[in-house]
Amino acid sequence: MRKQTYTKRQCIFCKKKIDVIDYKDASSLNRFLTPWAKLKSAHDTGNCSKHQRRLAEAIKRARFLALLPYVKR
Repeated sequence: MRKQTYTKRQCIFCKKKIDVIDYKDASSLNRFLTPWAKLKSAHDTGNCSKHQRRLAEAIKRARFLALLPYVKR
């Protein structure tokens, strides 16, 4: 029986060397949301913890400014 090996996804922001996540770019932030507008986990997106925290803050700011929905129906 073989052992299953998992390859960890590399953080998109680290790969592209993006340090600041723009909260005004709603279309790029939308891919980190589930169909119910919940934030996807770092395990699902492959983000490192630093960029996952910055992503969460950018999504919260975009929601406050009504660029992203809080809940999709």
